[in-house]
Amino acid sequence: MTDSPPLKEKINSRRPKQYSVFSQQELPAFKLILTPGSVIASFLLLGIIFIPIGLTSLVASEKVVEVVYRYDLDCVPSNYTNNKVGFIQNPQIDKTCHKKLTIPKDMKSPIFVYYEIRGFYQNHRRYVTSKSEKQLMKKSYESETESCSHEGNTSNNATIVPCGLIAWSLFNDTYGFTIEDKPLPINKKNIAWQSDTKNKFGSDVYPQNFQSGSLVGGAKLNSTIPLSEQEDLIVWMRTAAMPHFRKLYGKIEQDLKAKDVITSEIQNNYNIYGFDGQKKLVLSTATWIGGKNIFLAVAYILIGGICLLLGIVFILLYMYMPRPLGDPSYLTWNQNQK
Repeated sequence: MTDSPPLKEKINSRRPKQYSVFSQQELPAFKLILTPGSVIASFLLLGIIFIPIGLTSLVASEKVVEVVYRYDLDCVPSNYTNNKVGFIQNPQIDKTCHKKLTIPKDMKSPIFVYYEIRGFYQNHRRYVTSKSEKQLMKKSYESETESCSHEGNTSNNATIVPCGLIAWSLFNDTYGFTIEDKPLPINKKNIAWQSDTKNKFGSDVYPQNFQSGSLVGGAKLNSTIPLSEQEDLIVWMRTAAMPHFRKLYGKIEQDLKAKDVITSEIQNNYNIYGFDGQKKLVLSTATWIGGKNIFLAVAYILIGGICLLLGIVFILLYMYMPRPLGDPSYLTWNQNQK
């Protein structure tokens, strides 16, 4: 009869363990003990950091100078006030309108020209997915129109480049400015993200059969210019997350003085009347924080104020209602015995 191997040999066996310290949660760990002092210091520190950041952001936002003009109502003739859709869809009616804009404060160049649309849901799933990223990038993928649920092919089954609803609905209002009867140029170069022009739109992809149907959704594209250089399209194709949005139209590279009067010439072509939308022309400067937006500043100030308030509350509680750390008398079962 052979003897069984000793227990020590079994323990030193090369067989892998059936569990690990990770799966059994046996790794060494550090747990911070929240003392009154550490909690109070944390709240006060956050308040001291956040409030100055918020105030600095608020000051920067208030330094931004904006001129905002809603023109979708003013640019409709009085006899079409009750039939705006009929006005915008009639190609025989001149859509040009003029408006004098007064500059409220000095505006340093570059002055950014935006168009603002309200009530347009670019974030609708069917709209967002109605494009072909492959087609936009390379000429060899021109026929890739499966993802374009609409405006993928013409009635003769010819491929549309760029396809889809996003490109088809390209914004087509135009703006021009004069000051003291002299033209005020708008630079439309470098208005799109560099990452988009280089990586998402091909230099060998040219528009084909675009807006050639009976129903035209928006602006037309120059078929001799590659998509990578058509920056109005590139800006529009970066869809907005909210139904109210601004998109960059161009830049005025000239300073404007307070009380200057500029005359804007607007071609009111884009149909927002069918869904009761709004259109605005916006001139804006920028600071290190960007355009005018007080949300970030208010958020920092609000969070910092709450942290400071909590810190003061905990200080008062610690001073007037102290108790030993880890006092067992506060355990539930000890409370029930009293």
